[in-house]
Amino acid sequence: MTLPAEDVRAAVGSAHHELPAHEVLLLLETHPERGLSTEEARRRREVVGRNTLPRIGRRGPWLRFLLQFHHPLIYVLLAAAAATLALGDVVDSGVILAVVLVNAVIGFVQESRAERALDALMAMVRTETTVLRDGRRHRISSDDLVPGDVVVVEAGDKVPADLRLVTVHELEIDESALTGESLAVAKSPVELPAGTVLGDRANMAWSGSLATRGRGRGVVVATGGDTEMGHINRLVGEAHVLETPLTRKIGRFSRVLTVVVLGLAAVTFLLGTVRGEPPADMLTAAVALAVGAIPEGLPAVVTITLAIGVARMARRRAIIRRLPAVETLGSTTVICTDKTGTLTANAMTVTAVVAGGRAYALTGTGYGAEGRVLLGGEPADPATDAALRECLVAGALCNDSRLTDREGTREVVGDPTEAGLLVSAEKAGLDPAALRAALPRVDAIPFDSDRRWMATLHADGNGRVVAYVKGAVERLLDMAVDELRADGSTGPVDVDAVHRVTGQLSGRALRVLAMGRVELPPGTTGLPAELLAGRVTLLGVQGMLDPPRPEALTAVAACREAGIHVVMITGDHAGTARAVAGQFGLGDGGAGGEVPVVTGAELADLPAAELPEVARRTAVFARVDPEQKLRLVETLQEQDHVVAMTGDGVNDAPPCAGPTSGWPWAGAAPRWPRRPPTWSSPTTTSPPSRPPSRRGGASSTTSASSSPSCCRPASGRAWSSSSRWSWPRRCRCCRRRSSG
Repeated sequence: MTLPAEDVRAAVGSAHHELPAHEVLLLLETHPERGLSTEEARRRREVVGRNTLPRIGRRGPWLRFLLQFHHPLIYVLLAAAAATLALGDVVDSGVILAVVLVNAVIGFVQESRAERALDALMAMVRTETTVLRDGRRHRISSDDLVPGDVVVVEAGDKVPADLRLVTVHELEIDESALTGESLAVAKSPVELPAGTVLGDRANMAWSGSLATRGRGRGVVVATGGDTEMGHINRLVGEAHVLETPLTRKIGRFSRVLTVVVLGLAAVTFLLGTVRGEPPADMLTAAVALAVGAIPEGLPAVVTITLAIGVARMARRRAIIRRLPAVETLGSTTVICTDKTGTLTANAMTVTAVVAGGRAYALTGTGYGAEGRVLLGGEPADPATDAALRECLVAGALCNDSRLTDREGTREVVGDPTEAGLLVSAEKAGLDPAALRAALPRVDAIPFDSDRRWMATLHADGNGRVVAYVKGAVERLLDMAVDELRADGSTGPVDVDAVHRVTGQLSGRALRVLAMGRVELPPGTTGLPAELLAGRVTLLGVQGMLDPPRPEALTAVAACREAGIHVVMITGDHAGTARAVAGQFGLGDGGAGGEVPVVTGAELADLPAAELPEVARRTAVFARVDPEQKLRLVETLQEQDHVVAMTGDGVNDAPPCAGPTSGWPWAGAAPRWPRRPPTWSSPTTTSPPSRPPSRRGGASSTTSASSSPSCCRPASGRAWSSSSRWSWPRRCRCCRRRSSG
């Protein structure tokens, strides 16, 4: 099958999620079982290029060094050095050049160190992928993929290009880096309606995402710069980098001072010449006046001062790529933040267990075993509570995931939800590995999106055979015959109580899973689904969520106290965003006390004239794409705010490239297509929680009558108690802050 070059490019630009799988295969002239031929793949690679992101130009070392001299005051000093050298004053010329050179070296060395650190953070590891070519499976570099290749994706694989899924078997993919959704997304090959937003395109697998469960096949529909990752890469490259407050002030001062100094020097030279003084002497006097009037130490002093700030940030385990970013962070009025992995831990954590009629709370965050199971505020003992123990054992054994230690960090191999169940068992003192050794798995029924439960069969070698089941509460209630009580006895299922508990947990934005058990006759070696129907003993439910980072709670509270407005912009669902925003105290409660949330679909339909007002009064935006994030940040900047953007996902790269300051959290940087130009990047998993220092403390509301007459917002409007502005602003002259 040979597809003309123009047809290859046209096929890449199609809306593949709207088409049935067989039409996509026809469009790309490929076969779901045989794939492309090796020769056709080679020809298509010549047409579309390799499957790599286009390299956005970066400054080389010489350009970075020369740019240290790109400053009006430096130009005057260099001209003065040249003039004094021309007059034979080598010593004065050397002193001037030495000051300029020291300033340049300090700035160059600092930026070079940051560049090297970021190169290490941003290193992208090439992956191999399984592809069908000539009817056989091959392991090739992901760089060699072309549109029309049929790729096999299995649990643990990184998706190597944008795929239109053709067949799936319980495939779930973690797309949090691209969409911000905290849970893995169940995939389906069914075509979707036109206009389906990126985060809801269940028949697509996006480049850079990670398969956590199941397997599937997909046809490559976009590679390199044509992928969604490549689209974000272009947005980053097109983002306009604003000057920082410090560089604006210094630039304005330098221009004015340069004009004044040159004017005075010219007047001095002309007046002396008119009075009959030798022109050479007057030129020397004019140069001396210019050199004496110019604060040649200013660039060095500013650089050294900022370098001290960089050193202090380094002690707080942060990387500053551009020196002015230090001052910018101190002038920030608005922080736009991602949710998943930034405000939250991006680690599904069980926080509630209800078993045997008792409600237990679990402490701790993330995949570490630090934490306890509490009943009424006191530690619970699973040894004396049969229902609690069996509920936790079911979650640990009916589980296909593992936790591994790598360089002191626990990593998930498999589904994050199942990893949370392993951790909940560990917090109760149970060892999942010991449980697996005591009750080896004999058979299993994998999770099915239609069935909505999975089951595993275990035998202990002493004749006991037991099946554990986990899944949706409604489905296990349909299968249940009784429920386990705390004392180990069984009784009728209280359906109303189960629904009530489930509703309460769901109302707290928890994902709720029910656990069940079936005792089977000795010698049972198979586990048909029919064997479980109507025989399940309900053990309890576990509720989990992606919890807030404790340090992020402290940081947000400190920033708000300092008068900085915090805005959450996430790609996750509105309900999840609202629940997390409530935990952080973001936004004012609307009708019914709920935090108002604006979705990406609502932003898309919003007239441009109304966007500034919506951006100003809204603290939570959900289900937004990278372009909308960038648009919101730019809108806030147009309102004269100093905006900082923070996030850990690829979808946060464009807005982080545009603000006066942007920083990603560590561990996420390698997923970015390009570093932001002004970047403060913490190398730990927690943000630098100390807020920028503010003279006068937190912002205060000041009415027009009590404000100085000079106090006006940057837009030129007078402060008043009836003003719609609710975010802290700075007066241009006295620099007082007000929220009037």
